[in-house]
This record gives sequence, structure tokens and C-alpha cells, in this order.
Amino acid sequence: MGGASKSLGMIRRAALPALMLIIIGSFAGHAIAGPNGLFAWGGYHRDLAARQAELAGLEAERDRLKHRSTLLDPRKADPDLGEEMIRRDLGLIRPDEVIVPLD
Repeated sequence: MGGASKSLGMIRRAALPALMLIIIGSFAGHAIAGPNGLFAWGGYHRDLAARQAELAGLEAERDRLKHRSTLLDPRKADPDLGEEMIRRDLGLIRPDEVIVPLD
């Protein structure tokens, strides 16, 4: 009986440090290999580069559309752009058509 209580006492003394090591190991593992850990940084940098490229493309598209909307301003509309849009929307332009400016 003395040996059983002695080993039970040793298990009780080692239980708390063992539990703490397991908890610390779990946190350390997630900090290194978790979804937000050290190994995920490379993926974040690749995603950031892809998002920046996408942003640059969207900003260029926005600038192009802003320029076209400026040309279509009712106070000072560009007549050539207006004619081009009307002919294209109404289907009055053919693919083999050559446009010769008169000015």
C-alpha cells in the first residue's frame, strides 16, 4: 500500500507541470503553424501582392470611367463620343465601316 500512495503522490506533483507544458506547447504550436502563425506570413504577403495588383487594375478602370463620364457631362458633352455611343447602342455601325473625320 505504501508504494501505491507514493506513486499516486508523485503523479499528483507532476500533473500540474505536465498540464502547463501541454498548454504552453499548444499555444506555441498554434503560434508557429496555426492559421495566423509564422508559416502563414508567406501566404499573407502573396495575398497582399495579389490584392495590390487587383487594386491597381480597379483604380485604372475607375480613372477610365471617370474620364468617360466627364466627356458625357451634359453641360459640355463630347459630340464624337455621343455619336459613337448612339451608333453602337442602336446597331448603326458595321464592323467593316471606316470612319473618316471631316475636320
